[in-house]
Amino acid sequence: MDMNLPPVEELRRVDAELARLDARRAELLARRAWLLGVLYAPAGRPAVPPFPGVAPRPETSPRGAQNVLLTLGGTLLAVAALAFTLVSWGSMGIAGRSAVLLAVTSAALAAPAVLLRRGLGSTAEAVGALGLVLTVLDAYALHRVALPGTDGLGYTAVASAVLAGVWGGYGGLLRGLRLPLPAAVVAAQLPLPLGALAAGDGPAVVAWAAVLTAAADVLVLGRPLRGEVRITAGVSAGVLTAWALLTGAGLSLTDPWTGAPLLLGCAALCLYAARAARPAAWALALVAGLALVAAVAGPVRAALPSEWAVPVYVVCGLALAALWRPVRAGWIPEAVRGGFGLAGGVVAALGVLWALPPVLVGLLGPADRSAGLWSGSHAAPVLADYPATAALVLLLGAVAAATAGGPWGRWGAVALGWSLLMALPVALELPYAAGIAVRLVATAAALGLAARPGGPAHERPEPAPGPAPARPEGAWGASWTPVTAGPVVPVAPGALLAWTGLAAGTASAVSALLLALDVRAATFGVLGVLLALFTAVAVLGGGAVRETAAGAAVLAAAGLVGAGAAAAGLPAATAGLALLLVPAGTAALAVRVRSVAAEATGVAVGALALALTVPRPAVLALALALGGVIAAATALRAERRRAASWTAGALFLAAAWVRLAVWGVTVPEAYTLPVTVPALVVGLLRRRRDPAASSWAAYGPGLAVTLVPSLAAVWSDPHWARPLLLGTGALAVTLLGARFRLQAPLVLGGTALVLVAAHELAPYVVQLVGALPRWLPPAAAGLLLLAVGATYERRLREARALRERLARMR
Repeated sequence: MDMNLPPVEELRRVDAELARLDARRAELLARRAWLLGVLYAPAGRPAVPPFPGVAPRPETSPRGAQNVLLTLGGTLLAVAALAFTLVSWGSMGIAGRSAVLLAVTSAALAAPAVLLRRGLGSTAEAVGALGLVLTVLDAYALHRVALPGTDGLGYTAVASAVLAGVWGGYGGLLRGLRLPLPAAVVAAQLPLPLGALAAGDGPAVVAWAAVLTAAADVLVLGRPLRGEVRITAGVSAGVLTAWALLTGAGLSLTDPWTGAPLLLGCAALCLYAARAARPAAWALALVAGLALVAAVAGPVRAALPSEWAVPVYVVCGLALAALWRPVRAGWIPEAVRGGFGLAGGVVAALGVLWALPPVLVGLLGPADRSAGLWSGSHAAPVLADYPATAALVLLLGAVAAATAGGPWGRWGAVALGWSLLMALPVALELPYAAGIAVRLVATAAALGLAARPGGPAHERPEPAPGPAPARPEGAWGASWTPVTAGPVVPVAPGALLAWTGLAAGTASAVSALLLALDVRAATFGVLGVLLALFTAVAVLGGGAVRETAAGAAVLAAAGLVGAGAAAAGLPAATAGLALLLVPAGTAALAVRVRSVAAEATGVAVGALALALTVPRPAVLALALALGGVIAAATALRAERRRAASWTAGALFLAAAWVRLAVWGVTVPEAYTLPVTVPALVVGLLRRRRDPAASSWAAYGPGLAVTLVPSLAAVWSDPHWARPLLLGTGALAVTLLGARFRLQAPLVLGGTALVLVAAHELAPYVVQLVGALPRWLPPAAAGLLLLAVGATYERRLREARALRERLARMR
């Protein structure tokens, strides 16, 4: 830049240079933004260049456009050839059209060789595909011209075999083409099944033809061929094998001796294919295992009565699942062992589902109370004709789960064993007493499992300091660990079993009790046994299991008391009094045995007892008083003192009110004084412990309970006794408040005293006002205002002093 220019010219040049720099910077920033858009823009959204003259980004590649064009061209030529062959072309007959089609086919098949040598691979692929389609049309034309009387299915089978060979040889000669060999594999799937259909054989022969064809496909999978050939062979083998399996499964139900060999052949084919398709080996082994079970169980099932069908399948499934146990046996691959184990487990699980209806009926059937309470008759089970072999299936499942080991195996054994006991009364149609006994045995066994060492009270696992050890491959781990964000905390198997036992025991206990309600003696016996069992679990168990069992024991005791009252013919109110023995017992036991659940259940039973006595107020008053005694006894314990003492006071007060209502007492002081006296005593004790406590908090509620209702009664009472007594009491309260400088008694007592005096003087005031001249009240009001105005400041000081004195009181 020339520094000798005049300042004006130099400033102009500087401004122009800065403008050019700004424009260049903006241009570069726009280019940079476009480049970023090209790099990170989603597919299908071309970035528009910011500079003129830059071509937009193409939306497809040249190769993609070429492939689309070639595909469309080949498709259109194939459609034209199809229309030419099937419809017509001028006046040419089928023979002439066949000759022309053969010449075109030869040209289409020969052209890819020339195109491949010139490097036009995509064009060669399109023309080759056209040639393959034309060979199919040639086969059709040959049937129409030379062999019009042959069977269509048979000719199609032969033609597909010939086409498979021709296409395979063609693909072998022109290895640059990818389509002929997969097409040959597809064509090879048709000859055997179509030939069997053409021969008129049954579905078993057709299925065997499909199996043989699938076996050939599996052999193709084992050879080092192209990926598209292997994929086509694998898909074809899967489709044909599935067809054969469905056919074999259907035959195993109608003609087992025909379906069994077919299923065995499919199983062998799947196991052989598992060696070539290792990623899907376990799935193939699963299918093979299911086929083996159906093949073996089908003939055996046909030779036995129908009720043994499901047990036969379950036994075969469990036998197959047992093959996965010998982990050290090298003659069965690990993937096959896993597939067999899963197949056997699936069959066993289906059998257990079939056996569940008797379990549900045994558990819920006693809830049908249509027979009535203690009627001596029993409702008929819904599944009276269900096969008794359902119990055998549950037994087999329980044994298999116990043999499997591991936490889930033990859990399955417990669940299925309990289910077996619940199903026995229905499956075996046991007598009434035996049904109750079996349910009690199930309850005892389940609750014994809940109370055993190793439950929640005995197993308290600490968080693992590091990652959990890896589970052995192919085996069940020793414990189950949930996936968490923090350290892995193992879940104790004992806790799972304990909770399962508690839930199962509780369910069977309810079922046994419902069934026992049909007979009086059975009701007492079952309740006694349940009381003993739940008490034992509460003593031996721990944690939440112990608390739950303690609450159930209290309910059993309440049931015994209620059943005794019903057996004695006691009315509902008297039965409610008897039920108060239960909360009294829980309160007494709580001194030595602490159980929140037992105490809460006792409180609930007490509430039920009070509800039963409501129709008879006299008995209700007694029940409330007894409840107050129980609550007062509970208040002797330090940890229950606050809640129990308030509860006791409320119950005693309610008992007094109900008794007064029974006696027909309508005097409000009879209801309020029983509240005021204890409230004032409590306030006095509080003031002794805490001298800083306000008199309003200590004495205000107690005084208000009596003074307010009594004042309301005074204004509607024409006699002199109530005003005299209330005024005397209010005067005493006011004097005590002034003596001990307490604000609440002073204010409440003084207010009550003033209102009582106003009530007593009101008639005389009204009489006096009526006798005075009309001008006297306004004159007296004026004189009063003048007097107040004259001494305003002094009165304010006196009012302020009175307020301060009241404020200093408590």
